[in-house]
Amino acid sequence: MRKTALHTLISYSQDLLVDELWQSDPRILGILQSSDSIDETRRSLHNYLNKRERRLFDISSHAYPQNLHIFQRTIAKECLRVMKNIVRTENEELTGFSALKLMKSLSAGGSSVTEDCRGLVLDLIFLFRGINGTAELYDVTAALDSPGPDVNPSVHRSLQLDLYSDAITAHYGRYRSGLDPGVEDERQRRIEKILRHFGAGRNEWGSWQWHLSHIIRDAGTLEAMVRLDDEERRGLDEAARRGIPFQITPHYLSLFNPGGRDAWDRGVRAQVLPTAQYVLDVWENRRHNIDMDFMEEKSTSPIENVTRRYPKIVILKPFESCPQLCVYCQRNWEVKDIDSATTTPESVRTAIRWIGENRSISEVLVTGGDPLTLDNQYMEWIISELAGFEHIERIRIGTRIPVTMPQRIDDGLIAMLRKYHRWGRREICIVTHFEHAVEITADTLAAIESIKNAGMNVYNQQVFTYYNSRKFETCFLRTHLKRAGIDPYYSFNTKGKLETQAFRVPIARIEQERKEEARQLSGLSRTDEPVFNVPRLGKTHLRSWQDHEPIMIMPNGCRVYRFFPWESRLQLTDEFIYTDVSIYEYLLRLAADGEDVNEYRSIWYYF
Repeated sequence: MRKTALHTLISYSQDLLVDELWQSDPRILGILQSSDSIDETRRSLHNYLNKRERRLFDISSHAYPQNLHIFQRTIAKECLRVMKNIVRTENEELTGFSALKLMKSLSAGGSSVTEDCRGLVLDLIFLFRGINGTAELYDVTAALDSPGPDVNPSVHRSLQLDLYSDAITAHYGRYRSGLDPGVEDERQRRIEKILRHFGAGRNEWGSWQWHLSHIIRDAGTLEAMVRLDDEERRGLDEAARRGIPFQITPHYLSLFNPGGRDAWDRGVRAQVLPTAQYVLDVWENRRHNIDMDFMEEKSTSPIENVTRRYPKIVILKPFESCPQLCVYCQRNWEVKDIDSATTTPESVRTAIRWIGENRSISEVLVTGGDPLTLDNQYMEWIISELAGFEHIERIRIGTRIPVTMPQRIDDGLIAMLRKYHRWGRREICIVTHFEHAVEITADTLAAIESIKNAGMNVYNQQVFTYYNSRKFETCFLRTHLKRAGIDPYYSFNTKGKLETQAFRVPIARIEQERKEEARQLSGLSRTDEPVFNVPRLGKTHLRSWQDHEPIMIMPNGCRVYRFFPWESRLQLTDEFIYTDVSIYEYLLRLAADGEDVNEYRSIWYYF
């Protein structure tokens, strides 16, 4: 049976997609058309799906597909499970939608379905293909001829691996590191322009206090140094009008292309320049008192400035701002502009005392805001107090300073941290947040080198967003992090916050990235774990059906997932229902940005 390619399918009208759907499994169309009631349809469809599943693995059946590869049968089994999930009444009740009823309406033909449901139909097309053993995988070795009888199998295997490696290298050529000689030369010219604007010299550039006192917080100052397009200007104008702060450090501004947004700096700009839609969403949330605390941190805060979601570790937040504000920050509900931070030493002291009295805790993550915005004297008071508790074995400092203001990692800070870092007794480590390899600059590398030379580890937590989700883009980052002495630690699925919609990526994509791209790297380069942060309860892995399952597909193609938190094997605990972003809309966006979406075609088979 001829199958239309993905890049063509996503451009189809709804009618053409529906035709493709029924071609993918005419028997399901027959069930939908021949059943009188929705209950009869449901029973008949479940019977059909169960029979198909039995036949896949029952070698005594005359219908056993003996020539179908085991991996196609495994994908078929997963697709069958998803199909059975989305036609269950329980899941219809949970989600308030029935994909089965919409399928039945589509089977009747005509114009009875007026809403745009191309996203759902596309997902169903690939589910139907998977059920029937015709799932499409992206195979970079397809051009390699099958080995003849005279070909050494190990040589042929080595040629296959060469093709995998060549594909990685080809994709890497599309991305840049901040340490590339040409990129660093460009950045040095930008630094000179920034210094001229502020009437400063190279000595000031090396001072973190200078960077802190010259944070860019208004569109006029920003536009004097870099060109903004109309969309960016609208966002900043709307932010000023609505009182939504933005902050960019001079160091991070040196990563911008001064001539305007381009393919190289779009991900950098997106992190710090709020769009008009983001500003309006935040404004509406505030105006209607809608809680933006997606992670429900307030409900896991036993005392001010402390968050606790796990048995042995707590978060201590001694400062509620950052030198630079990230648009997609999970704590945008509480992080303030740098002049409005109100955390007091008294409240921090009370929080530290609470930690000291709770001997269940062995690890403290000092974060915020960015705690390294504080000076060395204040930081030493915090670290020394925590280090004075015998039960504290590790102190993490959660900071983006190596990315946004690496000059802050000065000799005084390193000397202070070294005093409390004692192997065999207590670890001090840095957990930071790089999103793109272009953020690894010479200044950053010097800061990381000083931390590592002091014997402390540095870990990275990446948020997997639209702007780093292209093929092998995150692998490129991992590779350069390891070269710089930074260990990949977590890859976070983007939080499901309305105002950060532009950053969100389907769960299927982060799963696909892990299985198809990261898996090709050395094990030491892919030490990060892809996770979904369940509100209030904490991280759950994004690898196993034991941790989550799709229960519905909405008309626009958004999959709805049921998440089982990490505690679900220890006690009965609440599930979490999450509506993802649409794979269809994600692929459309990639195509609009010039990506070959056929390279992503196996995305439909990650659940």
